[in-house]
Amino acid sequence: MTLDVLDVAKRAREAALKVANSSVESRNQAILGIAEEINSQKQCLADANSKDVNDATKSGLAGPIVKRLKLDESKIDTMIKGLRAVAELEDPLNRTLLSIEMDHGLELYKITCPIGVLCAIFESRPDALVQIASLSLKSANAVILKGGVEAKNTNRILTDCIRKCLRRSKEIPEDTVQLIETREHIDQLLKMDEYIDLLLPRGSSSLVKYVKENSRIPVLGHAEGICHEYIDADADVDMAVEICYDAKVQHPAVCNAMNALLIHKDIAPRFLPKIAERYIKANVELRGDERSRKFVPQMKPVTEKDWSTEYLQLILAIKIVDSVKDAIDHINRYSTHHTDGIVTTNTSTAKRFLNDVSSAVVLHNASTRFSDGYRFGLGAEVGISTGKTHARGPVGLEGLVTYKYVVAGSGQIVSTYVGEHPKAFTHRPMKKTWN
Repeated sequence: MTLDVLDVAKRAREAALKVANSSVESRNQAILGIAEEINSQKQCLADANSKDVNDATKSGLAGPIVKRLKLDESKIDTMIKGLRAVAELEDPLNRTLLSIEMDHGLELYKITCPIGVLCAIFESRPDALVQIASLSLKSANAVILKGGVEAKNTNRILTDCIRKCLRRSKEIPEDTVQLIETREHIDQLLKMDEYIDLLLPRGSSSLVKYVKENSRIPVLGHAEGICHEYIDADADVDMAVEICYDAKVQHPAVCNAMNALLIHKDIAPRFLPKIAERYIKANVELRGDERSRKFVPQMKPVTEKDWSTEYLQLILAIKIVDSVKDAIDHINRYSTHHTDGIVTTNTSTAKRFLNDVSSAVVLHNASTRFSDGYRFGLGAEVGISTGKTHARGPVGLEGLVTYKYVVAGSGQIVSTYVGEHPKAFTHRPMKKTWN
């Protein structure tokens, strides 16, 4: 049967209006129920995912993408923990952000509310489906999910688990979460700004670019993760080695893995040979500038293209710089403003770096791999945003709510406050919450 995408969008809009009025208790119960359902379907998930991985491998899909696609027991357990963590988060709705007395008996409240209908487009990672769905439910938004064809069997099982739980809910419609599967479907949805309020692309730079260029709907996401670590002259060498090894090797096929390593010239003789030895043992391909290759001759020459290429594999670009200013300038030129860090014992240098680097996440003495919604205590994330409006960095619940103004009066009219003898507003801040 052919899927009617317009019908999907209309049902999502209807569901959004209903779920917006659901209690946080119902939403939490649904999320916890999904966790239990996924836990009971582990074997079905494993079988479906095994088929997806085998098909992807046979089709010649790139290694890093296949790695993201694989859903082993550890990832399933992490998904379940993430769901339970989202259920434990505070309700993001109906929070009073501002309250002002406009006049006696005329009060203004700024309160949080759902965005409405989200459309999430993601590639390879089926665990992203669960993260996005759970955060959408918690924030009382409806969501239309579009996963990559390479994960279709896994995504179907996960969506069935979610919708099965929603069918048991009295307050949350089953169509709060829907799955579409083809490129044609997403092309149609990108034009439905009447029904879709926010697009959440999560995947390759080409995917994000395509979404932005083919829709008038607002987009929240990032194109690439070109992340840096800068090793300052005052860094602890042993600490720097551990951080940089983790940032590159722990999981290279993700957007918060380090892409380029910048090293202050004064610490390079002590640090670079030591970290290079660790990298070489881990089969990391090193590409260095002329100065860094003097310390590690087996490095390949780095090219200009390397500084702006997201590797997603065991390849690392290395450069020696003369100062923290040079490091900051390099990062602000080549970084995608995702995640960048400094390793140093000098507090003033660290503050300068953290203030001057224009990225969504900046770190001091920590691996770039910490840039993650779950690790930040957000429960999960719908993705990383490198934009500077609405939401930035790992986007959790706060990025999936907006606000409205509520005016509570007692018969006031504007005519009283204009004209020859207008009444003055009091505009007095209040310490009151709405409801």
